[in-house]
Amino acid sequence: MTAQYSIGEFAKLTGLSTYTLRYYEKEKLITPARDNHERRFYTEHDIKWVGFLLYLKGTGMSMNEIKQYVKLRAQGDETIPARRELLNQVQARCVAQIEEMKMKM
Repeated sequence: MTAQYSIGEFAKLTGLSTYTLRYYEKEKLITPARDNHERRFYTEHDIKWVGFLLYLKGTGMSMNEIKQYVKLRAQGDETIPARRELLNQVQARCVAQIEEMKMKM
């Protein structure tokens, strides 16, 4: 049987607050499973997924861009080119910001 984590346990495992996890759920970035009593629970797969979301956030993606990426991913592999283009746009923006900072030094 797959390990199941309550929202509090999951928060500790991911380093995120329960408030943030509920916000991510509201924004449809994560979708926890529910038990027979409608209590949310998370699995190892969810831990990996949140890790990936945090990676995207660390790239400088805005919340809207992350939501767009998640929507594209949910549509399947045919959206890989669109996802790649989104990542390329974020990369270009970050490179431009770095160059701007260098010019200010």
